[in-house]
Amino acid sequence: MRSSLYRRRGSDSEREPLLAAIPAAGLGHNFRDERPEGNGTMADMGVSQAELVEPRGNNGRKLPQYLAALAATLGALAAGSMLGWSAPVMVKLTDPNSTDYDFPVTKGQGDWISSVINLGAAFICFPIGLVMDAIGRKKTMLLLVLPFTLGWLLITFGNSVGMLIAGRLITGVAGGAFCVTAPAYTSEIAQDSIRGTLGSYFQLMITIGILFAYVVGGYASVFVFNILCTCIPIIFGIVFFFMPESPNYLVVKGKNDEAREALIRLRGSAYDVDYELNNLKSRAEENERNKVSYISALKKKTALKALLICYALMVFQQLSGINAVIFNTSQIFSDAGATIPPTISTIIIGVIQVIATFISSLVVDKLGRRILLLLSALVMCVCSTALGVYFFLQQTHGSEADIVQAITWLPLVSLSLFIIAFSLGFGPIPWMMAGDLCQIDIKAFVGSTAGTLNWLLSFTVTSTFNSLNAAIGSGQVFWMFAGIMLIGFVFIFFVIPETKGKSVDEIQVLLGGEPQQRAEEKK
Repeated sequence: MRSSLYRRRGSDSEREPLLAAIPAAGLGHNFRDERPEGNGTMADMGVSQAELVEPRGNNGRKLPQYLAALAATLGALAAGSMLGWSAPVMVKLTDPNSTDYDFPVTKGQGDWISSVINLGAAFICFPIGLVMDAIGRKKTMLLLVLPFTLGWLLITFGNSVGMLIAGRLITGVAGGAFCVTAPAYTSEIAQDSIRGTLGSYFQLMITIGILFAYVVGGYASVFVFNILCTCIPIIFGIVFFFMPESPNYLVVKGKNDEAREALIRLRGSAYDVDYELNNLKSRAEENERNKVSYISALKKKTALKALLICYALMVFQQLSGINAVIFNTSQIFSDAGATIPPTISTIIIGVIQVIATFISSLVVDKLGRRILLLLSALVMCVCSTALGVYFFLQQTHGSEADIVQAITWLPLVSLSLFIIAFSLGFGPIPWMMAGDLCQIDIKAFVGSTAGTLNWLLSFTVTSTFNSLNAAIGSGQVFWMFAGIMLIGFVFIFFVIPETKGKSVDEIQVLLGGEPQQRAEEKK
């Protein structure tokens, strides 16, 4: 048993822990020009079991990076359960015969209980970026365990609608904060060759959390469901406690010895840690010399372009109508003449999301971000158009018309393909692009403000969809979503660069900047 946890170095007497005590996941940028274009996903994607646990040249070990990323994204699992909570629970709470709480919940109150998390998340996204830069990624995420747990306790033991809303608001704050901190942390601990794969774990864990909520919330009592949701952030805190701080952050704070130790434990002792550490120090020193306010930093062409791309992706993600589709899954199944109960239909969609997002994690570092975004936008555009056609024909000819009855399969197929396309591209990739495109001096600002924009748009779409439906009709609404995704396709094609396997310097060149060395020579 002992031999399975240790690997030999030069002699039988020299043995190094396989996970090097796990604690230290390092930054993730191997800046060598000869860096291999890794495919990023264990054996299926060209990373053998030996490569996961044994350093090979300057590639470094991959397993500790996978473990650190998974530990960080347990926070996303907690956020996913928060997002999925309302789907199974609100049906029960708004039932006049419900005994889950000792007080009634009206439909209007239920809408607030469901959507207030968006406001909490939007509120915290910017300040959490400042906190993350001040005390570090790890400490920030560990501190989030407290509000997450408090929020779930208020939801579990609340004795009024006000306490439920307060609990949801607080969990929204914690969940929104994780949407900023976890992608930033994961981006900084991953080597270039697997950065996209590890970045997609965030959205994967979100979808697993949503599926967990659909399954457990649909069949367990609300009290039991709430208790289980309370346990998730606590488990995250215990596991993530043993993970390292980002070496990138440590170098910025001048803690070079700690950063070196983290890189050794992450990459392995045979990895050229000093080369990577020197690159980090050089970049940190340059950023310190050129340190300016966020406003001044964003005046740089590359920084402004990165910011606009990140903002645009968030706009297209939310205005694609994804939440409108998810929240109306049961109605779409019903309109299609399906006999599937609402609980089962939501679980089916949850399973589709998880599978498609997992597939995305397998191919994002092989196919690249750009091609997946293009494919996602195109398929979502076609599916929204098809849904619009179905609802328009239903509206103008009636549900019993022959032309409508002939295409009752269309909503089911369109909905499934829409979810798959979203999960492959526009679900995970917008969240990881801030980590890919932005340098350290603006990464927290861009990630934070982009997150705020995302949550505000989510609140807007979910709170206006029903009234918009009533005003112009479902068909026209879905055609509007299709038009937005068509614009998104054009934007991606002409504006967004491919960042797969690229170092920070290479990405800055793609954005129209100059490599660090050339920029320094001009000074």
